[in-house]
Amino acid sequence: MSQDRRIKAILFALFLLSTPLAHSLDLSKIPFYIKEKEIRVEVARTPEERALGLMGRKHLGKEEGMLFIFESEGYHGFWMKNTLLPLSIAFIDKNGRIVDIKDMKPLTLDSHSPSQPVLYALEMNKGWFSANGIRAGDIVRFSK
Repeated sequence: MSQDRRIKAILFALFLLSTPLAHSLDLSKIPFYIKEKEIRVEVARTPEERALGLMGRKHLGKEEGMLFIFESEGYHGFWMKNTLLPLSIAFIDKNGRIVDIKDMKPLTLDSHSPSQPVLYALEMNKGWFSANGIRAGDIVRFSK
């Protein structure tokens, strides 16, 4: 292999390694229900999946989101570091009740935390919750 090709191969390998891992994770999409709306969510269960979240994504489907599941209730905070999409987040308690909905700006380090302990968080495209009449107090379900 020529020196030039070797350098290109190394640069290409470095590029692949620098691409956010969220694209390579094979997170399953499951149905999720809020009021009469059915959405498809990727589930982030592990600390690694939750840490990556939607970082690096350039597109999120209209009725798609990411559900974060935590091991225990808490004041789980979120930021938008390396997240390109404007998102809204619903913080959900152990009973499936939405306690807060907040909008988040892309590529910021602002912390977004719930007003009370939660077990779940659901990220959707910014404005999705308000556009669908979903607000704090509504109940989410894993089945119809």
